[in-house]
This record gives sequence, C-alpha cells and structure tokens, in this order.
Amino acid sequence: MAIQKQYTLITGGSGGIGYELAKLFAADKHNLVLVSRHQAALDRVAAELRQQHDIDVITLATDLFNVDNAYALHKDLQSRNVKVNILVNNAGQGLYGEFSETELQRELDIIQLNISSLIVLTKLFLQDMLQQGQGKILNLSSIASRLPGPWQSVYHGTKAFVQSFTEAIREEVKDKNIVVTALLPGATQTDFFRKAGMLQSKTVQEGKLAPADEVAKAGYDALMKGDDKVVAGALNKIQTAIAAITPDDKLAAKVYDQQAPVGHDDKK
Repeated sequence: MAIQKQYTLITGGSGGIGYELAKLFAADKHNLVLVSRHQAALDRVAAELRQQHDIDVITLATDLFNVDNAYALHKDLQSRNVKVNILVNNAGQGLYGEFSETELQRELDIIQLNISSLIVLTKLFLQDMLQQGQGKILNLSSIASRLPGPWQSVYHGTKAFVQSFTEAIREEVKDKNIVVTALLPGATQTDFFRKAGMLQSKTVQEGKLAPADEVAKAGYDALMKGDDKVVAGALNKIQTAIAAITPDDKLAAKVYDQQAPVGHDDKK
C-alpha cells in the first residue's frame, strides 16, 4: 500500500515571510501547498523549490479576503486527497492611517483575511489533524499583538486576536499530539508596508527592519521544537518585555510617535 504524501500548507506563500518559510520547509523535504492571490508569483516559487529540492508543490491562487474561499480551499484539497499535516497561517495585511480617516470597507476586508479566514482554515485543518493523530500549526501573530496601535488600530487589533486565539487552542490540544505555535515578528523587510500605505511612516523611514529570512527561521525552529511562541529578534524581545510593564496610555503614546508619518508633529 502506497504511503500518502503529507503537505505543509502556507498562506501568503509567494513572498515575504511566507516565501522564506516555504524555502525552509522545502529544504527539509516537505511537500508544499502554496496559497496566494497571484498565480504567476506562485508558479515562480513552485518551479524554484521543485528544482532545488525535488519536492511536490501544489499552488492555489486564492483570495482569502473572501472567507468563502477558505472553505473552498479546504474542500478542494480534500477532493484531491491531499493530506495537510502542517498549516502555516501567514497571510495578513494592514492599513495605515488614523482610524477616523481610513477606508472602512478595506478594514472590514482585512478583518476577514487576518481573522475570519484564519479561523476557518485552522478549524478545518485542525479537525483533520486530530483525525490523523498529529499535526502542527504556525500562526503569524506580531509584536503588534502586545501593543496598542495608533496609525494601525485595526491591524494591531487583529493580531491581538490571533495571539489570544493561538494560545487558547494550543492549550486545548496540547495533549493530542498537535503543536500550535505563534510567531511574533516586528517590522520586517516585506511588501507589507507598501500594501498598507505605510512607506512614509517613521517605522519604515527611521526604523530598522528585520530580514524576512531571519524571522522565518525563528518561526520554523520554534514550530519544530514545539514552542508555544517566539518573538523574532532581540530588540523585539526587549520591546515586548518593556511593553508588558508600561501603562497602556504611555505605551499608546509611544507607539503613536513611532508610527507617525515622517514630519508629523509629535503627539504631546
């Protein structure tokens, strides 16, 4: 009887942290299901990883801003008898600006992507993993989950949800041979800031952005060790430790200044 192949599914797998994670899994001979909205980018990554590592790569051009597509993705893989034993919920976006002035529909779409589709994929594939008797889930949280986020209020709120949700389900399945890990990056060299309209922020113009490959390696290693979470980068570890003991109002004021546009009058 032939042994059924196992796959690692990575959302947002054609660029940024997702792409770097795909390379790490491929190097360890994991077959991949890569998901993003851009088929051409998926095809380039798939061809690269197949050639370099002799693995099977399935690509699915899917728009997870529409939660119905998360259900359809799972159904599609079930119909192909594709067994996913590792799920990486990497896809996510933000929107920059003061909340009173930003586009509401875009923010509601971001909630669908960052929260609703993540919940659907986690629920469906976790149920499969429990039936299989093993599995791993890596959720992309953020140090934003630990901070109030002026200029990115909805994004920070979604990541606070992801962090709490991840910690909760980890506790529920910890004795069932399922690993659930949260990766908390800080500002990272990806296309996130362009998509969020954030290129003129102090975070980008004056801050230090972490290389995406280093962030991915921290998450990959933590998942494989079975850790509950990892904050990527020494400076981010320090920042989250300080945030934990800083009053909320002072922390919000600090983040307001850090994320403001270059040249914006600092909040008094």
